[in-house]
Amino acid sequence: MTAQFTPAGTLTAEDLGTIHLIGVGGVGMSGLARLFLTRGIPVSGSELREWPSLAGLRALGGTIHMSHEVSNLDGVDTVVYSSAIPQDHLEMVEARRRGLRVLHRSEALAAAMTGRRTVAVAGTHGKTTTTSMVTMVLQQAGADPSFVIGGEISEVGSGAHHGTGEYFVVEADESDRSFLIYRPFVSIITNIEADHLNTYGDLANLEATFAEFARLTDPDGFIVTCADDAGGRRLAETLRGEGRRVYTYGTSDDADLRLTEMTSSAKGIRYLAGIDGRSLGEFRMPVPGRHMGLNSASAVLTAYLLGLPLEAAEAALAAFPGVRRRFERKGVADDVLVYDEYAYHPTSMTLALQTLREVAGDGRLIVVFQPYRLYRTRDLQTEIAGALAIADEVVLLEVFGPGEQRGPGEGSVALVEAVPLPADRKVFVDSWDAVPAEVARRARPGDVVVTMGAPPISLMGDQLLAALSVRGEGEPAGTVPGGEAGGATTIGGTVPGVTGGAVPDASAAG
Repeated sequence: MTAQFTPAGTLTAEDLGTIHLIGVGGVGMSGLARLFLTRGIPVSGSELREWPSLAGLRALGGTIHMSHEVSNLDGVDTVVYSSAIPQDHLEMVEARRRGLRVLHRSEALAAAMTGRRTVAVAGTHGKTTTTSMVTMVLQQAGADPSFVIGGEISEVGSGAHHGTGEYFVVEADESDRSFLIYRPFVSIITNIEADHLNTYGDLANLEATFAEFARLTDPDGFIVTCADDAGGRRLAETLRGEGRRVYTYGTSDDADLRLTEMTSSAKGIRYLAGIDGRSLGEFRMPVPGRHMGLNSASAVLTAYLLGLPLEAAEAALAAFPGVRRRFERKGVADDVLVYDEYAYHPTSMTLALQTLREVAGDGRLIVVFQPYRLYRTRDLQTEIAGALAIADEVVLLEVFGPGEQRGPGEGSVALVEAVPLPADRKVFVDSWDAVPAEVARRARPGDVVVTMGAPPISLMGDQLLAALSVRGEGEPAGTVPGGEAGGATTIGGTVPGVTGGAVPDASAAG
């Protein structure tokens, strides 16, 4: 419920004093910590494993505790937590006992945005990529925006920055309704599809909440959404009926910013854009996928409406390097190309796998998938299985669902059985350490392998490249526990360094 959160007000980041973040290593929390540190605010954080982001936080002066202890709160004024942190976490309990200010991540982020014009990007899919594109367009235009993104722009190497300009670009998360805290000047809603139904119950309630978010937009600002998306069209119609400033983009004939002649290939995407009968020219990006083109169009439309030079949008998109964990190329080994992709909802999975098919060309596509959240895997099992069938072969790990209880018949054993592929082209592997050998056994020269899904799977790419390299040297890559591929083994998926499928730290969850 939103009642647990405090809407944005006059509180600033500097008002928070010394800040402690529980589970500071995750992308969202580490980005917030980086933002505070670059503003000169003292920051500490607690973790249970050495996430890649922690070295950078230490270099900026952050204090990182590699354990959860009540003593971590000594000298702290404000404690920040994410939705992945349980209310009975020992540091949360101690913070309240001491009477410290306790804020959800979104509340702390709202404080950091006080006094800026916020550009908030929401939607079921494409939030991180779109937020990154908008940020790069503003940077190219010389606006020097502050930003906090749920991923890292590959070129920038950071998910957060404290800028000197008037704009603050933020990825707005709908999963727990916390995006209702923000008070945007610009609201971008990429699309609306059924997800997080554990929070919303049904699509109608989800769409109503997106409308509630859009209504929080400053009357002097505007709302941007996609005319090609059914949920976006319904939202635009509702809000326009209320007299709000709504602008749409897409290939649809009635889109305000209309895209034509869109083409996508392994080399990237290009399209022509026009508005009110006026041509805005051609836009290109070095990353493929129609969905990437639509995401970029929201950035073009936002730049146009803000009065920024479109040459800046054209140049920024032409140089857009992608976002880590979004169609990220990890490397090549023994003539097998390895990518990493964050998609876990069936729609985003379908778009990503269709794009990777373009990249694979005459080669095969092998997906190594770790589902994200038991409720989503259960409720959307048929759709997820259908998306996975786009691949030639599927290797499944156990569902990553920190804090969830697995019921009978739930999990990846049920999912692998539902994938409409022959038995010898799909397998559930119950051990993280066995996956690289399984993939090395299946992959052939010219194939594309993608690791996809929940946060821990991003750690798998380097291990796959190592196993493929060993195979390329003529040494055995290893065997798969349990014999032949295609059969379901016992549930008990793990992540590196942790037994029993436990989450490395709650900061990884979302």
